[in-house]
Amino acid sequence: MTKRPVGTALTVVGALLSLTGAVLYVLPGPGLPVLVTGLAVLTAGLFTSATTRRDRPRPRPRQDPRYR
Repeated sequence: MTKRPVGTALTVVGALLSLTGAVLYVLPGPGLPVLVTGLAVLTAGLFTSATTRRDRPRPRPRQDPRYR
């Protein structure tokens, strides 16, 4: 399994946990631990996605035969 779907999944789960933690911070519930966990998962997902994009090879520009 590649890292890209894992990074995307972690980013989505982290964003949802962060939003849930922000709502629970105002409403009765364990808001702060959920918010901190969500931010940690979101950071891990963004870091994984960024390193995956960095490791991909860049496409080479096409050579125009007129300018050789």
